[in-house]
Amino acid sequence: MKTISLRELHANTGAWVRSASRLGAVLVTDRGRAIARIEPVAEGSAGNPFLKRRVLPEFAALKGRLGGGTDSTALVRADRDRG
Repeated sequence: MKTISLRELHANTGAWVRSASRLGAVLVTDRGRAIARIEPVAEGSAGNPFLKRRVLPEFAALKGRLGGGTDSTALVRADRDRG
């Protein structure tokens, strides 16, 4: 594992983050004490978490009973006209 100082990371953040994908984990130290580790992300692990969303049964039960709400742009416009 490559070890760099916090000062080195501040000076060349982009380069060190990109190099973590090539070198593997990079350990960041501050005054000789390990404080962080930069690790590459496994291929394909960064998916879209919103694709896994499910509607909770409680929310599904409210469907149809919820109103449309108030258009906030109309409220802002009315407030501006008054002021």
